[in-house]
Amino acid sequence: MEKKTAILMLEDGTTFHGTAVGKIGTSAGEICFNTGMTGYQEIYTDPSYYGQIIVNTTSHIGNYGTVKTEDESSEVQIRGLVVKNFSNVHSRVTSEGSLQEYLERAGIVGIADIDTRKLVRHIRQKGAMNAIISSDSTDLEQIKEKLEATPSMEGLELSSLVSTKERYFEGDPHAPLKVAVLDIGIKKSILSNLTERGIYCKVFPAKTPFEKMKQWNPDGYFISNGPGDPGVMDYAVETVKEILNEEKPLFGICLGHQLLARAAGISTYKMHHGHRGLNHPVKNLETGLSEITSQNHGFSVSREDIENSDHVVITHVNLNDNTVEGIRLKDKQAFSVQHHPEASPGPHDSRYLFDKFAEMLNNNA
Repeated sequence: MEKKTAILMLEDGTTFHGTAVGKIGTSAGEICFNTGMTGYQEIYTDPSYYGQIIVNTTSHIGNYGTVKTEDESSEVQIRGLVVKNFSNVHSRVTSEGSLQEYLERAGIVGIADIDTRKLVRHIRQKGAMNAIISSDSTDLEQIKEKLEATPSMEGLELSSLVSTKERYFEGDPHAPLKVAVLDIGIKKSILSNLTERGIYCKVFPAKTPFEKMKQWNPDGYFISNGPGDPGVMDYAVETVKEILNEEKPLFGICLGHQLLARAAGISTYKMHHGHRGLNHPVKNLETGLSEITSQNHGFSVSREDIENSDHVVITHVNLNDNTVEGIRLKDKQAFSVQHHPEASPGPHDSRYLFDKFAEMLNNNA
């Protein structure tokens, strides 16, 4: 079957011509790249990627098909997909279908057969920007107009769009520990890591008032990962401040880390091109040990603000660029990390952080 032409246009006018994958159509969003060699399905269903176009830097994508149990949420969250070599055949025995079928069902527009190495080098140099993929039009002026109408990721509040609409429970109701989870874009594997440690979770929508969470009388609180700019999430920052006043254990991951920082008076900023992949080296300053981590974020917390703070301590740093990867509060039972310790996909070097949280809950019970 003859391949259909697709066009990728970046905000700065850079244009690539390739072939269409997924749904035929047009889609725009912020473009970013993920350096992970596996786990494409987990990446595409991570709510933190909501509204973004993902570039997979691995040469072959789709070669092991898809399996429903590897979804990290109830739907595909990305806005578009860019790959070098897209595989229409898959060889995994347990696969339930091809990636092409998976993308078509989800309505995801993609482009293949372009030089992703050249594209990634461009993003590294120029920084994160909006882009558009079109496989139903070759009119560059028309494509450019649609791209110019796409809002910037900076200043966007997206967590309320991906959060659960109704409260729900996860885990064993007879488990010894109870944690209230603020869902601002949570991944299923994070909940699995909590429940596997004897924690019964009640998951609350993003804009739930603190009093509603408190009524359940949990042993501690968890603030999840998620998409968008933490700088416009005052509603969640206020919730975190109220949780801190409860004097109960609090753990935050990714966006949850940024919200804990803002609740403690630390500012956040948009990064040049962010961290996304399974191979980011992070040093734990409290143990002196390093770990290889899974990451997905385009915003970070201010090192300068923390160094000028009397009550926030840096616990982890990124060994590539020295950005802050973890904090704890001196006077509270609260800590957070920028990277993803559930590591789905990714190495499991950081899963000890869930053990640390469970230990804090047990000591507080």
